[in-house]
Amino acid sequence: MEAEHGSAPAGSAERERARRWWALIAICGGTFMLLVDVTIVQVALPTIQRELHASFTDLQWVIDAYALTLSALILTSGTLADRLGRKRVFIGGLGVFTLASLLCGLSGSIGFLIFARSLQGFGGAAMFATSLALIAQEFRGPERAGAIAAWGATVGGAVAIGPLVGGILTDGLGWQWIFFVNIPIGVATIAISLTRMVNVRDPDAERLDWAGLLAFSGFLFLLIFGLLRGNDNGWGSPLIVSALAGAAVLLAAFLIVELRQPRPMFDLSLFRNRAFCGVSLATFAVGAGMFAMFPYLTFYLQNALGYSPLQGGLRLLPATVLTFVVPLVTRGLAPRVPGLRLGAGLGLAALGLVLMHGITAGSSWTELLPGLLLVGVGIGLANPAIASIALGVVPPERSGMASGISNTFRIGGLAVGVAALGAVFQDRVASSLHASLGGPQGGLAQVVASGGIRAAAAFAHGRSDVIGAAMRAFASGMNEILLIGAGVVLLGSVSAFALVRVRDIGRRQAAEAPATSEAETARA
Repeated sequence: MEAEHGSAPAGSAERERARRWWALIAICGGTFMLLVDVTIVQVALPTIQRELHASFTDLQWVIDAYALTLSALILTSGTLADRLGRKRVFIGGLGVFTLASLLCGLSGSIGFLIFARSLQGFGGAAMFATSLALIAQEFRGPERAGAIAAWGATVGGAVAIGPLVGGILTDGLGWQWIFFVNIPIGVATIAISLTRMVNVRDPDAERLDWAGLLAFSGFLFLLIFGLLRGNDNGWGSPLIVSALAGAAVLLAAFLIVELRQPRPMFDLSLFRNRAFCGVSLATFAVGAGMFAMFPYLTFYLQNALGYSPLQGGLRLLPATVLTFVVPLVTRGLAPRVPGLRLGAGLGLAALGLVLMHGITAGSSWTELLPGLLLVGVGIGLANPAIASIALGVVPPERSGMASGISNTFRIGGLAVGVAALGAVFQDRVASSLHASLGGPQGGLAQVVASGGIRAAAAFAHGRSDVIGAAMRAFASGMNEILLIGAGVVLLGSVSAFALVRVRDIGRRQAAEAPATSEAETARA
């Protein structure tokens, strides 16, 4: 590893320690900003739908345009960080993300907003790919455990504060301010990063894997496109069949390309390690089964129960606040029982989704409360364990790549989950309306899925039978995806229990220990 100090302060151990913790503040600031943009946007989606006249698929793209570019570029950003230095890539990502946030707030059409969201994903990928790698280069031993706990609490805090802040800004200033709020945070984080971070790179890093990038990006795009458009175009239509088949071909091509690379951005040999395989599957399950559920819970609270953005955000706090508090309370468990912590956390989250199942047209939000509490505890337990395991089973010099893979599974899971759960939700709504009202109800199903009960009432000119059918259809769609989400998260829990073993992590940490003092000297 090579370190370029730039403006990093030199001198006493105390000053060096202070520099590291300032660097951690910048890392957590960037991570907070890119993750809060997932939850903060969810609360504003119903308002965006009404003001920009968006369809249900458009709303899914507002989330997935960001998640798609984010997940597609994390691996490349990790490789680029190993080559150019993590500080440089992190700051570059901050700049792009801050500019894209400004463009999102200035959007006057749903198409431009989707474009600006995809640009946010470019910057977010650079930040997300380097966040854990920057922690790995700066901290060792007990300090690393504390830094990872702080990072995990930041992830939870982004989830916790996003719905509340999104509701306040959307109700008080307009949905545009959920993006404008990123600008001062981004500027401050860039300033800290420029003065407090050390630029560490891998001198053995090779050129970018362009073939792998194109194959992986194409695979994700075709998969998400097929899932989002399947209900509208028909699952057997040439367009959708071609998209899904193309995704399968590009995935196979990506795996072949990576197997032939001497230094691949997606190192398949890591999956020979049971612990890395287990944490990767669990991370995907968190994204696809749990985080992808939050937009639809938001739709239920606002579009079915009629709450404002702020009221809806407040009712998600039982889950979101616990994702912030639990990592702090259980910090001492992370280094000792990461596999147990991860498996138990996902098990609790799956149980929470099951408890939310069973809502009816006459349900109130309090019926979600027991499930929301369990979900919050479960995510709070799982998040720090994911970071600890992902970094604990790879060599320090490949931490950029490992961080990229871990976060690709998380955000890729979110992108796939939003699209897949949305497809099931929309199909279930249409089936329920057909059963209640007879005949095809495609137009009404689109209205119910995107705009909820109020939009259905306007569409049907106040007909009570249509409004009742719409309420039952919305509840039916929610119940369906809650069970699917629970099943996905449960599979992640089983993977963690079965595959993650303490000795896999212990061997890596023991191998790393002799080189610790030398690495610290190189950075001092």
